[in-house]
Amino acid sequence: MSARSLPGRPTRRALLGGVGGLSAALLLAACGTDTSDRYSSGDSGYVSGNGVATEIPPADRGEPLEVVGTTYDGEEFSSLEHRGEVLVLNVWYASCPPCREEAPHLQAIHEEYQDQGVFFIGVNVRDSAGPAAAFEETYGITYPSMPDPDAEIMYSLRGQVAPNAVPSTLVIDRQGRVAARISGAADPSVLRAMIDAVVAE
Repeated sequence: MSARSLPGRPTRRALLGGVGGLSAALLLAACGTDTSDRYSSGDSGYVSGNGVATEIPPADRGEPLEVVGTTYDGEEFSSLEHRGEVLVLNVWYASCPPCREEAPHLQAIHEEYQDQGVFFIGVNVRDSAGPAAAFEETYGITYPSMPDPDAEIMYSLRGQVAPNAVPSTLVIDRQGRVAARISGAADPSVLRAMIDAVVAE
């Protein structure tokens, strides 16, 4: 009896073709750099950084950043108003597993350093107020975060934070320059060492 395709059942060639098309689509998605599309997608997937930590000597730091936005509580934020302080900026969203992993550590470090002129600010790349508030309540987060649904804040961080690396953390010196960065979940001891170095400058 010769082999034949059953009605309604895909052939092996069709299956392979479908897999190939899916692979190509996934490859294109992984290579995309349109921040607004990437962070507004409805799935629960995430693209995390690889945990690389980088410290930048003062002489090698770039131009000061200007980061502006409105927090979930409706407060206007401008990094210019925090010149003279050390600023820790964390990029996150609620359904990102490494964001949940690092959240209690970030809160603990915020509490440890808030009396040393260190200010924490979050940038949420996906969530509306409800999911963001639930995340903050779950992990006891008390420092503010700003929603960035249109990727305007992320655009201002271009060259400092990869558009598809969540979470990411920047330590910004008193002049507003990026002094250190972590791409991926922050190791608490590494982040503390980074903050200590910038506070001591």
